[in-house]
Amino acid sequence: MDVADQAQDNDFTEAALLVHRNGLQKRSGASAYRCEECGDAIPEERRQAAPGTEHCVDCQSALEHLQKRGIR
Repeated sequence: MDVADQAQDNDFTEAALLVHRNGLQKRSGASAYRCEECGDAIPEERRQAAPGTEHCVDCQSALEHLQKRGIR
């Protein structure tokens, strides 16, 4: 099921769907200790600065670059 189908099923508004698609939702909560992509440790400074982070700085930058290009 793609995001559009989920939006219809869950009665999302157009704005909520746009936020979801663009990944603009701020994460909160406990950050991961290890990067979900590469498995490297996430430094404590990053964990404190970006609550809810699941990626190290390098992987996050790469993922954002790919997302801008429409690849991921």
